[in-house]
Amino acid sequence: MPGPGIYLPDATEGVQRIEDLPVARIIQRSRNYPRRPCPKCQRSAYRLRTAKRTLHDLGDPITGRPRDLHVTYSQHRCLHCNHYFNADMLDLALPNSHYTHRVVATAVRLVVEDGLPYRSASWHLWRDHRVFVPFATVQNWVEAAGEKRPTASRKRVSR
Repeated sequence: MPGPGIYLPDATEGVQRIEDLPVARIIQRSRNYPRRPCPKCQRSAYRLRTAKRTLHDLGDPITGRPRDLHVTYSQHRCLHCNHYFNADMLDLALPNSHYTHRVVATAVRLVVEDGLPYRSASWHLWRDHRVFVPFATVQNWVEAAGEKRPTASRKRVSR
């Protein structure tokens, strides 16, 4: 393993075909429950079906491979209030997100604390953490966090 301060070029730089990129390491997670309490009425709801979701996580720096979480989760239906809901996965990622909380936090930290531009932060995430995030997605995360807004101390007086 190289020591600190030793520059090694990225092995994936200049790769033209997707087949030449390192294969992701798959980690299986389960949020599959036979019954869950309904979020509306708190009564027990049965499992209607199961589904799968793929989340991209920070990659393995030792092997240089990306890491994907394949989450199997249960979808439930409450007979009392006829409410459909999924098993809770908020500890892993936000709803409808393709990335874990760790990826989002790392991307926002790179832009806000380290002062990197969005494109550089996107490249840094791939180079050091082996997770590909488009720079526009990083921009959306930073703007949603509210970190790049102008400071409130510059209030202008209307004339």
